[in-house]
Amino acid sequence: MKRNEFDCIVVGAGHAGIEAAHAAARIGAHTCLLTISKATIGKMSCNPAIGGLAKGQIAREVDALGGLMGLATDATGIQFRMLNRSKGPAVQSPRAQADKYKYQDYMRARLEETPNLTIVEAMASEVLAEGMHVRGVRCADGATLSAVAVILTTGTFLRGVMHVGTEQFPGGRLGEPAANELSASLERLGLELQRLKTGTPVRLDATTVDLDRLESQQGDPDPVPFSFLNDRIDRPQVPCWITYTNEPIHQLIRDNLGRAPLYTGQIKSIGPRYCPSIETKILRFADKDRHQVFLEPEDEARTTIYCNGISTSLPKDVQEQMLRLMPGTEHARIVHYAYAIEYDFCPPVQLLPSLEARKVAGLFLAGQINGTSGYEEAAGQGIVAGVNAARKLQDREPLVLGRDQAYIGVMIDDLLTRGIDEPYRMFTSRAEHRLALRSDNADRRLTPLGISVGLVQPDRQERFQNKLDAIERLKAHLKSTRQEGVTLWDLLRRPHGEAHNALGTTLDGQGREILEAISVDAKYEGYLAKQERLAALQHGLDSKRIPANLDYEGIEHLRAEAKEKLIAFKPTTLGHASRLSGITPADITVLQVYLKKRSCQP
Repeated sequence: MKRNEFDCIVVGAGHAGIEAAHAAARIGAHTCLLTISKATIGKMSCNPAIGGLAKGQIAREVDALGGLMGLATDATGIQFRMLNRSKGPAVQSPRAQADKYKYQDYMRARLEETPNLTIVEAMASEVLAEGMHVRGVRCADGATLSAVAVILTTGTFLRGVMHVGTEQFPGGRLGEPAANELSASLERLGLELQRLKTGTPVRLDATTVDLDRLESQQGDPDPVPFSFLNDRIDRPQVPCWITYTNEPIHQLIRDNLGRAPLYTGQIKSIGPRYCPSIETKILRFADKDRHQVFLEPEDEARTTIYCNGISTSLPKDVQEQMLRLMPGTEHARIVHYAYAIEYDFCPPVQLLPSLEARKVAGLFLAGQINGTSGYEEAAGQGIVAGVNAARKLQDREPLVLGRDQAYIGVMIDDLLTRGIDEPYRMFTSRAEHRLALRSDNADRRLTPLGISVGLVQPDRQERFQNKLDAIERLKAHLKSTRQEGVTLWDLLRRPHGEAHNALGTTLDGQGREILEAISVDAKYEGYLAKQERLAALQHGLDSKRIPANLDYEGIEHLRAEAKEKLIAFKPTTLGHASRLSGITPADITVLQVYLKKRSCQP
């Protein structure tokens, strides 16, 4: 194969691009990862943290499929916490602060040692296609790279415009250029583009923050790893700190709303509802006299601090005044100012469930280009796009994760059926099968799929099989052994303290993962059986395909609103159609009868 010829090209080396390139190459595709600079691979341009509520489940799922995010977090994390420990396992989520510099180094090193993967430093300016089939990428320097599969993971670079007060300047991230020509290329291919907005807070010189005055937030004393391949975390942990805004800060912001791009009309795009700017918080929650701010170290040496909770696009002088009024930061030096950024995205209703574009064969999209926010959401899409690009080259069926299989499946289904009117963020409440989609069982849910597509390596496969065998042996023992007429399995279903007192030493010597799996399986057994029955009903609809060229206008008794939705979203299955906003059970019945009469169903 010639130097500029590849099977697959991945544009962008953020969290989506890393997983996409690694997956495609591991499965066997000769892959090119195209990035402006190797030095920015895996750059944490926002908070250097992985996981959190629902996001922790996605990070575990990426790991279970054979991805890199969990391994990188375990290797570079500086504080680990299991959120919602006091609640049930279904909503418990791991979270970790990472050393952002070591995280980048780790990812770059792992990609450089990945077989079949070549990293090329250049900016993509055009997706090349013939007859609506991808043929490669043209770079800004004029070089042409050929491939029959292209994965775009462009983050916030597409026609990115940054805002600090009245200042506006093009950029994809701080100090990096925007990708303006690539947007125009996508429009020429017939893809619709819209605009979104996100933002980031100030970073501070940690030596100038009075941390001793603030409340510290420690990590867990016995941190739980993200990756299934790791038994424990031996890295030293550092604290975070908590401070608060106050009424003088709120008044300062109110006095300067006329200089805030969000409220002057300078920014016209929609930002994330669940991670709003501090000026939006002040207006939306006018009754609150303070808002919590987490001061989070960005590296193990505690060189800089990320101010989580005061994202803003207010002018620099107002940002400085805010810090002078906030406890602990009165004398802090700003390393770089907060800013907002507007960027293009492709509404994901233009995609198939494989994340391939409907209009351009071989073109896959993953990450913020699909309207999502967050490193984890990007990584989840990236690994799916990478797997499916490689499988397309092998002429194999795509990997499509169901809503009952993974949070990644929930996310992709949401993107394809609900549309985007703000940056999409994953929450546990979005997953109707969340009792089954826990962070503790991601490996049991998805590692078999990772094995089947060729992404899981032998060491993980052996370790996984050993875990399954241990679980089954212990489960069989508990179900066959009785104590005072009751099986040990039934005893384990009782409240935690009562169960372990009754079981005595039966569980001694078992590893944490095995005990966790057994305990949760026992307690959730009845609920999970009910969810499995509901999932089976949904699978029935998901298995019934809808022809791509179906003429909805010609279906008698189908409501006009339903026809409009179905034509716009072009669902691939009855299950897909049933989850579209505005589609009723009656509409699905009409569609089902129509397909059956014409023998359209397989």
